[in-house]
Amino acid sequence: MKLNLKLLLVVLSTFSVHAFAATTQKQPNIIIVLADDLGYGDVGFNGAKDIKTPELDDLASKGTKFSSAYVVHPFCGPSRMGMFSGRYPHKFGGQFNLPQPAKGYVEYNKQGIDVNEVLMGNVLQDAGYYTGAVGKWHMGRGPKYHPNVRGFDDYYGFLDGGHRYFPEDYEAIYNKQVKTGNKRIHSYLLPLEHNGKEVRETEYMTDALSREASRFITQASAKDKPFFLYVAYNAPHAPMEAKAEDMAKFAFIKDKKRRTYAAMVYAVDRGVGNIVKTLKTTGEYENTLIVFLSDNGGKPKQGADNSPLRGEKGDAYEGGFRVPMFFHWPSKVPAGKIFNFPVSALDFYPTFAHLADAKIPATKSLDGLNIWEDLLAGKNPRKNSNIYVMRYRGSNVDIGVRMNQWKATKAVNQPWKLFNINKDISESHDISAKHPEVLATMVKEAEQFNQSHHQPIWFDSEKAGERWLKEQKGAKTPVFKNTFEL
Repeated sequence: MKLNLKLLLVVLSTFSVHAFAATTQKQPNIIIVLADDLGYGDVGFNGAKDIKTPELDDLASKGTKFSSAYVVHPFCGPSRMGMFSGRYPHKFGGQFNLPQPAKGYVEYNKQGIDVNEVLMGNVLQDAGYYTGAVGKWHMGRGPKYHPNVRGFDDYYGFLDGGHRYFPEDYEAIYNKQVKTGNKRIHSYLLPLEHNGKEVRETEYMTDALSREASRFITQASAKDKPFFLYVAYNAPHAPMEAKAEDMAKFAFIKDKKRRTYAAMVYAVDRGVGNIVKTLKTTGEYENTLIVFLSDNGGKPKQGADNSPLRGEKGDAYEGGFRVPMFFHWPSKVPAGKIFNFPVSALDFYPTFAHLADAKIPATKSLDGLNIWEDLLAGKNPRKNSNIYVMRYRGSNVDIGVRMNQWKATKAVNQPWKLFNINKDISESHDISAKHPEVLATMVKEAEQFNQSHHQPIWFDSEKAGERWLKEQKGAKTPVFKNTFEL
């Protein structure tokens, strides 16, 4: 009996030590680096031969690469809204990109991501994180949608969907238009801002955003708290503008669009290298999770390459929303591994909250999953669970559904098709005739998914809005004729 008592005391003592270590473990810093319109095959770690990305490749080789990583939408704005809300944007009316303010759609210009959505940054702030965002926002430009009130203590960048890259060019055009009294200046020309105050930028855009990311890390490292940083590059999104010295590194690429595009990607890679150097200098490298991905697929007509995927930005084919991605965290994320199971950017919200020991509000609805333990164990976190993409084309809709090895695709008003995406990554061989029951189930679930949606609150053009309202005729949820029939 005495021996058993001693054994019990040893066990309890050991448990107490481990419990204490778990509760005092330092919260990790978290950095999301988001490229804009980056092609699936346009980084070295995903097979690029002509584009050099040594900094990204080094991080990827020391971390875990995701071969089946998906974003929430094949367009910029809805993709970001989905990632930060942890919900499909269709469920709160954010299916379309916000329009350019220069187009004058006054009502649409007042819109932004639902203020009732508690965003990822808010949850991390509440968990004690110092939070920063750099670059493209594209989730609303009004005061109640501003990054500083949607989860970020520090913000440097531009609020709309893109920007010119060389300040000596865009400032001159902006100043000229101000002098002529133009009230609808294109947002790609507007001055950048830091926490709501206009700033005069002097560097090439990608380098400027990298500089500000390093500035934030340096400031954050001096605080007695972990940090969360969102670095949203607008490269390699149009306009296609690259530095001459970066272009020179790709002189062997004959096609000028591809050469310019490659130089823009290289600038992002250089910026990530500077971010890593800053992490090491400040002593934050070992305790920082770095996540890199694109917001959607690339545009071939602007020089991108989504190989070996079919499709491009805007598509429900893989090329529209399957993106290059890796996680890097020394001694925490498995090094040199490839995670082949499907995951979604929706999963960031609950996964980061778990790592940060953050409390998600009980009323908060999430479509993502905490994938952390499955990532470490090499298990499928979404077994028999669907990942969706839906892109509206007037009265029609493109839909992609990924579940395990299956991919069901309905694109450009064509019939539904089924692919074994593990064996047919380019969606070349329709096998719906061999597995009709699988396709029927996935189509039925896609219909149920559509029934959970809200009608769009804004549209990317006035014409699109008028057409939509005419065709929907007051329907509560979006209606698409014959879409869910086989």
